[in-house]
Amino acid sequence: MALSKPYLAAHLRILNPLPRPFPPGVRLRFSTPPFRLLSFATPEEAAAERRRRKRRLRIEPPLSSHRQQPAPRRLPSSKNPNPNAPKLPESATALAGNRLNLHNRILTLIRENDLDEASLLVRHSIYSNCRPTIFTCNAVLAALLRQCRYTDLLSLHRFITQASVAPTVITHNLLLQAYCDCRKIDNALEHYRLIVKEDVPLNPSPTTYRILVKGLVDNNKLEQAVDLKNDMLDKALSPPDPIVYNLLMTGFVRNDEHDRVLELFEELKDKLSIAAGDVIHDGIVYGNLMKGYFKKGMDEEAMDLYSRVLGQDSNVRFSAVSYNSVLDALAKSGRLDDAVVLFERMMREHDSPKRIAVNLGSFNVMVDGFCSSGRFGEAIQVFRKRLRETNCVPDVLSYNNLIGQLGKNGLIAEAEELFEEMGERGFNPDEYTFVLLVESYFGAGRPSDAIDCFNKMVDSGLRPNANAYNQAIGGLADVRRLDEARGFFDRMVEREVKPNVASYEILLQAYCRDERVDDALRVLKDLLMDESVSLSQDMKELVESTLRKESREEDFGKLLEDVTREKAEAAARAAEEKERAEALAREEEERVKAEKAAKEAAAARASAAAIEAVLGRKRLADAKDEGDDSSSPILSLGAAETKSESVDSAEEEGVILESSSADEKDGAAVAAEHEERCTRLCHTPLLR
Repeated sequence: MALSKPYLAAHLRILNPLPRPFPPGVRLRFSTPPFRLLSFATPEEAAAERRRRKRRLRIEPPLSSHRQQPAPRRLPSSKNPNPNAPKLPESATALAGNRLNLHNRILTLIRENDLDEASLLVRHSIYSNCRPTIFTCNAVLAALLRQCRYTDLLSLHRFITQASVAPTVITHNLLLQAYCDCRKIDNALEHYRLIVKEDVPLNPSPTTYRILVKGLVDNNKLEQAVDLKNDMLDKALSPPDPIVYNLLMTGFVRNDEHDRVLELFEELKDKLSIAAGDVIHDGIVYGNLMKGYFKKGMDEEAMDLYSRVLGQDSNVRFSAVSYNSVLDALAKSGRLDDAVVLFERMMREHDSPKRIAVNLGSFNVMVDGFCSSGRFGEAIQVFRKRLRETNCVPDVLSYNNLIGQLGKNGLIAEAEELFEEMGERGFNPDEYTFVLLVESYFGAGRPSDAIDCFNKMVDSGLRPNANAYNQAIGGLADVRRLDEARGFFDRMVEREVKPNVASYEILLQAYCRDERVDDALRVLKDLLMDESVSLSQDMKELVESTLRKESREEDFGKLLEDVTREKAEAAARAAEEKERAEALAREEEERVKAEKAAKEAAAARASAAAIEAVLGRKRLADAKDEGDDSSSPILSLGAAETKSESVDSAEEEGVILESSSADEKDGAAVAAEHEERCTRLCHTPLLR
C-alpha cells in the first residue's frame, strides 16, 4: 500500500506506541511497518522527482561537499629535519608474506652452504618489489662471518647501507666482530663511536661491549678496554656485565697484573650491589679470580673460593664456559686431581640439550692438563673415548693441539695415528698440522720424513707461509744440510712467499757456524737489499766475528759499499723508468689532443666546402631561372655568362672537394649534415 505525502503525515500523527505487557529486561523484535515511508502516489511523480534532482546536481554540488572536513593531523616533526639522520629498523612484523618466503628461501641457501647465491639474491631483491628485511640481511652476514669471508661481508654490508636498509644492533655487532677478527680494532672503535651518537636511534647491547673489549684485550690494549668499560657504565647504555669484567680479568692475568684482577672483581661486586660475604651468581668470573689467587701465591684463598662457589649448597650458575675457566685454573696450577674430579662432575651434569655442562673446550683443557703432567695415555683416552660420550665433534684445532703435544714429547707414532684418523673422519689438515709434524720429525732426528711431509703439504694444494718454510730451513740447518736449506729458501722466493728476518738469520747463523763466509756474505747482501727487514746488532756482530776469524774484516765494509751503490743505482733506475713513463704518458696525451684537433679541423674544412657547393648550385639555379624569364639578347648573354661562371665555380668546388686530404673523411658526417641544412635553407621562399 502506497500513501501520498498528505495522507502519510496524518497517518503518522494517529500512530500510538504499543503497550508493554512484558516485564522490563525482555527485548522485543518489532516487525517492519507494511508501508514505505516517503513514497510517491504514481510512478510519474517519482520519475519527475528523479529528473529534478539530477538537474539540481548538475548545477549545485551535493550538500556533503559543503561540510567542513577536519584537516588531517600532521605528525610533530622537528624544525629542521636531517635527511641523513639514521632511520629506525623494521620490526619483526615486516617479516611476512612474500618477504617471509624470500627469507626462508635465503635460509635454505645458507643451509646448503651456497653463500654466493644467497648474497646475490639479497642484492637483486633490494631493488625489486619484494625488498628483503634487515633480518634476512643479518642472516647472510652472520653466515659469511662464520666462514671468515670478511671481504664479502664488508661488501654486502656496504651495499645494504647504500640501499638505505636500516640496520639493527645485531648488524652493528656483526660488523664489529668482523673488524676485530681482521685485527682492525681502530675501525671497530670508530664504528662504535658512530653507534653511540645522540641522533642514532639504537643503543649498543652488552654483546657490543663484549666484542670490543675482547678485541682490545686480544690486541693487548688493556687500558683502552678499561676506558671502554667505564664508558659503558658512565653512559648507562648497558648494565654491569660480568662477561666484560671476565674478559678484562683474562687480559690482566695474561700480563701478570694480578692485583688488577682482584680490583676488578671487587668493583663488579660493588656495581652489582653484592654484600661483602655474598658471591656473584654468574660463575664466569671465578676462573680468572682463582688464577689471580694462584699467581699471587694465595692457594688457600683460591681453594676456599672454589669450595664456596662449587659446593653442594651453592647457587652460583655455571655454564660450560664457566666450568672450563675453573678447570683451566686448577690444571695450570698443578691441581690436576681436583680438575679430574670437577671434570667428572661436569660429565654427570651434562644432559644435552637440557643442560650443557661440557663442550669441546672442556676436553682441550683436560688434554693440556694431562700432557703437561706427562699422562699422555689419559689425554688420548679423554680425546677419543670420553669425547664420544657427549656427542661432541672435534675440529682441526683440537687435533692440532693433541698432535703438537704428542710430537713435542717424542710420541711420533701416536701423532701419526691421529693424523691418519683426521683423514678417515673427514677433517682436512691445514698448514699448521703439517708444520707440527715437520717439527716433530726434525725433533726426533728424522729429517727425511720431515722433508717428505713438507712436500706432501705443498702437493696437497696448501700454501705454506714464511714460518712454515723457516721450520724446514731451520731443521735442515741443524743437521748441517745447508745446501738443501738454501734450496728451500730459494723455493720460497720463487713461490712469491716473502721471507722474514728469521729466514735470513737462520741461514746466516748456520753459515757462520760452519765458517762458510762467502755464502754468509751472499745471505747478508740479500738481507741488506731487502727493504722490509733490517740487520740486527747481534747478527752484525756475528758476521764481523766470523770475518775476523778468517782475516777478512774489510769484506764487510766492501759489502756495505756495494749494497749502498746498488741501492742508489736501483733508485736511479726506478726514477728514470718513472720519468720515462711520465714522458710517454705526456706524449700519448699530446698525440690524442693533436688527433682530436685534426679531426675538428677536417670537419670544419669539409663543412665549409659543402656550404660553398650548395651555394654554387643555388646561384646556378637562380641564373638559369633568370635566363628563362628574359627575352633580350643582352639578358641572354648575361645569363649565359652567369651560367658559365656558376659552372666554373661548381667545377672548382668539385676539384676542392676531390682534393680533400684523407683526414677530412672523419668530418664527412658533419659535412653531410651541414649540406642538408644549407640545402634546406636555400630552397626556402625567403631566399628565393
